[in-house]
Amino acid sequence: MFIQTEATPNPATLKFLPGLEVLANGTADFPDVESAGRSPLARRLFEVGGVTRVFLGADFITVTKDDGEWHHLKPAILGAIMEHFTAGLPVIEQDQAMSAHGASVSEADREVVDQIVELLDTRVRPAVAMDGGDIVFQGFEEGVVYLHMQGACAGCPSSTATLKHGIENMLRHYIPEVVEVRQA
Repeated sequence: MFIQTEATPNPATLKFLPGLEVLANGTADFPDVESAGRSPLARRLFEVGGVTRVFLGADFITVTKDDGEWHHLKPAILGAIMEHFTAGLPVIEQDQAMSAHGASVSEADREVVDQIVELLDTRVRPAVAMDGGDIVFQGFEEGVVYLHMQGACAGCPSSTATLKHGIENMLRHYIPEVVEVRQA
């Protein structure tokens, strides 16, 4: 098994590409070891000293580290991923991947929210996934779109600029009802 790695805009996060499907549906974000209970893979990665966050996508895994150096952590992370997949263990127990865009919405805002989600799914999420992360719609209220950044994007120094200058400008251009985008 050959696992590729890619840098992300977040220097504390590295993207691992095992060359096979990681999650069939949705994404899963494990911001700490306590949240990893349903994922044998995430639990195994948290056993590597210095791992502080694990994010699972369709065909990638992003790992965030504390202050340690990548050249010390990377071999252990690669080994943990390889051992997990070669053993044939499930990534998520009972296939309970987190679904994106699960927020509740008022009927009056349904059409606007559907447009927001469509733009996020077709234009934003693929680009964010290339950087090892995901963006999840959390809500829409009085012209404000609430989004949650996950994976490599969580805590990335450029995530605020991405939200304010990239995503907000695009949504405001296509959907006049949108006046602002905020991190949820």
